[in-house]
Amino acid sequence: MNMAIEPLRHLAPTSAPAPHRAEPPVGPTIQIDPARIRDLTARESVRLDARTQASATAYERAKRSLVGGVSSSYQKRAPWPIYLDRGQGQYVWDVDGHQYLDVHNGIGSMVQGHAHPLITEAVDRRIRLGSHFAAPTEDTYIVSEHLAARWGLPRWRFVNSGSEATMDAIRIARGVTGRDGVMKIFGSYHGHHDYVMVDIGLSVYEGTDREHYPSIAYGKGIPDSVTQMTIAVPFNDAGVLERRLVELQGEGRLPACLIMEAAMMNCGVILPEPGYLAEVRRITKKFGVVWIVDEVKTGLTVAAGGATELFGIKPDLVCLAKALGAGIPTGAIGGSDEMWSMVDSGEVYMVGTFNGNPLAMAAARANLERVMTPEAYAHLGRLNDQLLDGAQGIIDRYKLAAYAVGIESKGVITFAQSKVVDYDSYKTAQQKELIDLVWLWNMNRGIFSTPGRDEEWTLSITMTPADADHYLGVFEELAAELTR
Repeated sequence: MNMAIEPLRHLAPTSAPAPHRAEPPVGPTIQIDPARIRDLTARESVRLDARTQASATAYERAKRSLVGGVSSSYQKRAPWPIYLDRGQGQYVWDVDGHQYLDVHNGIGSMVQGHAHPLITEAVDRRIRLGSHFAAPTEDTYIVSEHLAARWGLPRWRFVNSGSEATMDAIRIARGVTGRDGVMKIFGSYHGHHDYVMVDIGLSVYEGTDREHYPSIAYGKGIPDSVTQMTIAVPFNDAGVLERRLVELQGEGRLPACLIMEAAMMNCGVILPEPGYLAEVRRITKKFGVVWIVDEVKTGLTVAAGGATELFGIKPDLVCLAKALGAGIPTGAIGGSDEMWSMVDSGEVYMVGTFNGNPLAMAAARANLERVMTPEAYAHLGRLNDQLLDGAQGIIDRYKLAAYAVGIESKGVITFAQSKVVDYDSYKTAQQKELIDLVWLWNMNRGIFSTPGRDEEWTLSITMTPADADHYLGVFEELAAELTR
């Protein structure tokens, strides 16, 4: 039976929670001895290796047939990755049987917690009715109605991942504008297709010309001709954006779109400065550039209507994935009637055998109707405030060169003496060795967090204040060890 979406109307964008803004330290900070970091890292590495011997055994078998022993290069870790066995609520267990509080949450996909009973029930019921048809089902249009209500964008299509969402959104923008070029934010990640695998995490680029970043491919296998079609500009700098577009207009090569995150992720969390996003909207309209907001990480995790609601913005196209399917791979693109006109007419071809897969749609429907409710967002907000305020208190007590920043379920402790506002300031501020130590320290004390310096935490609605206290206790223990 069809089901009206009236119970979810109150989740449409209205008043959004305020981002948790913190500032870098203003007083004197402790200078941590690099030798102390190295010694602690060596000690914690030995400890983690000793307690994950089943992962070592799994790796020896996996690497013989599975490239690198993993399914994604982001899962690699020396000397071996940590293989997981199961998850329940806010916890995961590795193959050695160790329990962890999960703040990795599938790189932000599992804000609902693992094996949520309402989502498990919906997927179980659906799979017994057939798991795939490559034909539309009722849940596809019901889910699209919910997304339209939450994001204030009337038309939607489904894909299978964030990479597919950004890839198809760029194709739509090209079809609508008749242009080929793409503009993105320097240092940002938007999936693994060629046009956005440009100017990401570039330690090789040490230039200072923010007005003219070179276009550099993220790895081999990407044609240079494709790479040069993508131009990067810095985050939080509307002046550079406008001047670059004036130049490109004069050269007769305005881009089809600007694709960006409203709050920059993959660099911890970098919030937009006041007024920046409004300027981006003004500038993109001025030059007829389609504004694509990548909400693969922020969609459903920072507000009911994602960053679009949180920051009160109106992009032309929005890309979702990760948390939408609550663990089932899916993605979505939302936009105006104008944006979808060429897909409707068939001039832009958008297809996919698994688009709108019934299992993914069943999970998404349960997720939107019954799990990510106003109460869920209120709970996430309280937990994140507890973590951010608690972490900032520890930072201040131990005089660390750091600050805590986040939005709703997302947060990070940024190790920096000055404020991080874009990728340039991020890559010069962060201490990689210290970030690596934080990960090891957490893992050895029952906290499963994303390895590497570029990720933020994602909370789940199944977490409790006691779990947040556990996280803070582990961080304070590290702060004490570093500064004694």
